[in-house]
Amino acid sequence: MFKKIVLLIALLSLPASVIAAGQEWRFQVYLDDKKIGTHDFILQELDNQRLLQSEANFEYRLMFVKLYGYEHENTEIWAGDCLREIESTTDANGKPYKVSGSLQGDRFVLTGTAGEAELPSCSMSFAYWNPAFLQQEQLINVQNGEVLDIEVSEPERVQLEVRGVMQPALRYQLGAGEMKIELWYSENNEWLALETEAKGGRRLRYELL
Repeated sequence: MFKKIVLLIALLSLPASVIAAGQEWRFQVYLDDKKIGTHDFILQELDNQRLLQSEANFEYRLMFVKLYGYEHENTEIWAGDCLREIESTTDANGKPYKVSGSLQGDRFVLTGTAGEAELPSCSMSFAYWNPAFLQQEQLINVQNGEVLDIEVSEPERVQLEVRGVMQPALRYQLGAGEMKIELWYSENNEWLALETEAKGGRRLRYELL
């Protein structure tokens, strides 16, 4: 946490002329058809770097009884399409996870709940906001630090409802270990939606607010 605070202070202390307007993706999250929370991604463009901050808060209740809670915070620093630093903390229904990583020389050194790893200097996380991640063969799971081999399908042209309006979209299917993820992007490569299988065969779905 101390490293994360120092990192944010250093970035936010940069002159305003260095920090450009960024982008935001704010999603309503559903489990099947039930709203369970939100997941926000805020990207700030810096002079030669990008700062990505994300925060997720889920809560599933049945008859006013809380059955599951999830809180996640993640901060990443990028240079181009290469991850330079990462700090994340997660509480998955009371089970804690932590990931920390940084570029050290010609290697990206990663420590997480899943263990330690040394990766190529230009590595990527599951950066859904950046379609370049679909070209990778391995990605970092920002919840536990696990490094996963991935497979990505060719895009399929579909129609998708976004904020109540139907529009053309490109749908990708991504496989990573036991995870099967569907992703939708606009024709201009803007991230629009995500869907994946949750425990018990249920569906977790992200819709843009």
